[in-house]
Amino acid sequence: MADQNVPPHRPRDDRGWDGPQPPELDAYRAPTPYARPTPTVTTAPQWVGPEGLAGQSLAGPPGAGLPNLDDDEPGGRRGGRRRALTVLGGAAVIAGGTALALSPQVRGLFTDDDEPDRVAGDATPTTTTDGTAARPSGQEPRTVRTYTEQNESYMGSRAGAVLKKNAPTGGRTFSGPAAAAAATKVTVKTVLAKDPVRHLASRATFGPTPKVLADIRRLGIDGWIRWQLEPEKIAPTKAELKLTELSTLTLNAKQLEEQRDQLNQRGAQPDREMVDATIARQIWSDRQLYEVMVDFWNDFLHVAADFDGGEIHRNSFDRDVVRRHAMGSYPEMLVAANRHPALLLYLSQNDSRADAVNENLARENLELYSVGVDGGYTEKDVRQAALLQTGRGVNDGEYVFRPDRHYLGKVKILGFSHPNASDDPVKADKVIDQYITYIALHPSTARYVAQSLATRFVSDTPPKALVDRLAKVYTANRGMIRPVLMSLFSTSEFWAAVGQKVRRPMEYLVATYRTLGVKPDAAPEHKPGDGRRTPYAEGLRQIQDKLRELGQYPMGQPTPDGYPDVYVAWTSAGTMVNGWNEAGDLAGGWRTHFTFSKPEKLVADPPATAGAYLDALAKRLVHQKLTARERALILDVAGVEASTKVDETFQGAITAVVRALLASPQHHLR
Repeated sequence: MADQNVPPHRPRDDRGWDGPQPPELDAYRAPTPYARPTPTVTTAPQWVGPEGLAGQSLAGPPGAGLPNLDDDEPGGRRGGRRRALTVLGGAAVIAGGTALALSPQVRGLFTDDDEPDRVAGDATPTTTTDGTAARPSGQEPRTVRTYTEQNESYMGSRAGAVLKKNAPTGGRTFSGPAAAAAATKVTVKTVLAKDPVRHLASRATFGPTPKVLADIRRLGIDGWIRWQLEPEKIAPTKAELKLTELSTLTLNAKQLEEQRDQLNQRGAQPDREMVDATIARQIWSDRQLYEVMVDFWNDFLHVAADFDGGEIHRNSFDRDVVRRHAMGSYPEMLVAANRHPALLLYLSQNDSRADAVNENLARENLELYSVGVDGGYTEKDVRQAALLQTGRGVNDGEYVFRPDRHYLGKVKILGFSHPNASDDPVKADKVIDQYITYIALHPSTARYVAQSLATRFVSDTPPKALVDRLAKVYTANRGMIRPVLMSLFSTSEFWAAVGQKVRRPMEYLVATYRTLGVKPDAAPEHKPGDGRRTPYAEGLRQIQDKLRELGQYPMGQPTPDGYPDVYVAWTSAGTMVNGWNEAGDLAGGWRTHFTFSKPEKLVADPPATAGAYLDALAKRLVHQKLTARERALILDVAGVEASTKVDETFQGAITAVVRALLASPQHHLR
């Protein structure tokens, strides 16, 4: 039999991956420490997570408000500042009645020891009588791998069950997005404004800004979506033009290899500069829907930035595979990926030959990148695919097909069969492309892509009827993505799902930069570093290092499954509080590599009373009104009543008020 000589699949690590493990960062990719500013420090510790206290808190300028979360005054006001802010933050994840459930660690932040637990549900799994977790196949989330299975596994928890109760359950597709928005009534429980313009800006961008909201209102919902679906026609922003300051972005693999020593001497790290550029585009590009889709594909068709070879090849994979096809054809993207050195090296295809077959890429093509783990393939299909794909590899940094390593003989994989008998390298290589195209258009792939898109844009628990309709559009359009997105935005399920997604750590921090209106130019008071990188490049690296600290950054997952896209996977108290503290630093303008609006200048001509001023700040930063409870909590943070007369600094508490708004559910939800 053709597959008798196929070696058994190697044991997988605890995430189920048998591919190469990310190496320690060498000099070429040495990490840059996150450079916090160094003003005068206080002796008050900064709470960073369940592990305890770490480091010292930054003292802001006089009147800056809360420097960190642990500054309750002895015998303080009603509940104290810390409690007011953490209760406000707790609302961000229980979302004012949506019952977004918490892990025990996070729940502990938002309840007092002497108060009953008022959070509906938690993130612990329900159990069956035999003690196994009630998740798909009884598996823990860390043991499952595909985008869909991973998300479903998390949502099989008790917290997931609570989430499902509040999610939209069904709907229909309308003639266009604007018609769907106009006809859809939002019935879910949420603190977010039931405003279709704000909802679209929250889901189709990395965070609303006054400009985005104005653009949608000016162009109309249909016009704005059509504009975003043609990113090649959208002019680059100043921040995108400044990406020329990242010197490795335009170098090809051969140039990067030839210039390795010089780049090391300059401290240039190609794989990290690629991540820096991605962050910059997420924050400042006007091609927002395109950048959201780039991030989506970087999780779906995932190749880690930090792998042995990523410093040479990952940037061109981003440019020539993901970005080239993000709004186009997924079959073409998958074919391009399977011809790219980054994927071939990442999943050891370069080592595979007819007499010593490596299954890694063949398995992930089926399990992660096309039909999915439940897509109907068998272990025999994996072995047959691995045989067919032998011969593909990398030589001198470029894709090659080696006919002397290629298996010849009939193959059958799912419904694809081919005699595979030609020793002509062009014809043999073309057969592999035909197979990749076949699995990319398979009905199981259509459903897998549809499920993942619906999870990203609609809900952690998207209705089956929606997934079915999107899968049909994918199939009818032979894997073209624009029609699927237009169909998704034309559904009542999309417009009914207000507040049903929680920002992951990266999304939260990027949205914070966006809503604060941070500019990509250095502040006048910025002091240059060693001169090896520009302030812009240094600032982007600081953001990347903070995102690494928070546990999510572009292309950061080391294994091929990509980051999970459901809230329950990200319920970390330490991450949440770390994000709030960083928001406070940004509100204070302490990142001098960029230009920040002073918090007292966020609202022009601020009202004279605290309540009215807070309302204006809420409209500016979270783009809607607060609930009465959240309004009272933030006023409590500032230590004033609604009728108190205040100046533009909110009587010295403006930074604390801004940070409290950025800890609110209105900023955490999308």
